[in-house]
Amino acid sequence: MHVADEPALILHARAYRETSLLLECLTPTHGRVGLIARGVRRERSRLPRGLLQPLQPLLLAWIGRGELATLTHAEASAAPFPLAGERIYSAMYLNELVLRLCARGDPHSDLFEHYLQCLQRLSAAESEAWTLRRFERDLMIDLGYGLVLDRDIESGQPLQASSDYAYVIDGGPRPWAGNADDLRVSGAALLALAGDKMPSPAQASELRRLMRALLRHQLGGGSLNAWSMRMQHQPQQ
Repeated sequence: MHVADEPALILHARAYRETSLLLECLTPTHGRVGLIARGVRRERSRLPRGLLQPLQPLLLAWIGRGELATLTHAEASAAPFPLAGERIYSAMYLNELVLRLCARGDPHSDLFEHYLQCLQRLSAAESEAWTLRRFERDLMIDLGYGLVLDRDIESGQPLQASSDYAYVIDGGPRPWAGNADDLRVSGAALLALAGDKMPSPAQASELRRLMRALLRHQLGGGSLNAWSMRMQHQPQQ
């Protein structure tokens, strides 16, 4: 199989054998793909090693089938996303999240656009925490883990902003009954996430806790390296 001029962003790059790189990329048509950039670590390489890094929008070409294909061409399609300082940690978090939850060769038509939009929002200095919550929500929906954010799963009635709910993993919100072991979240916070309405600081904290629990469940109870890094650098995100 030969693929040409496929938009892509690199999620991760690491040394592969003596002179090559192994790239994990996200594309709109093919989803996450693994590519070998052969010989790119040599002093003279026909592939532009300087472009093969995260945050650089690319057009890629490759050949091959299976888990790993061979990169044959790479060119920039736009300027790199101008992230710096703490926002670099958010980009690292996005990349690790996609790598952990998305299998190679499993395309999701909207995921690339949501990922691109998230980087654009981070670059535009929009609220970092709110940007991440919306991407987490969209990622889970793209992967088929749709979230119920607008109705009570017991009665089917619309959520009330003034009420509190217990969010059931793999289910949705039901009326809060005072059980300390339940994941408590306000209707106002859930409705904010459902409607892209900027949450208050208190609601943002609730949504961070909610999304962390939902993602941990999808990770099989595991954790992300980026979470521990975030705790060291920006606990509120």
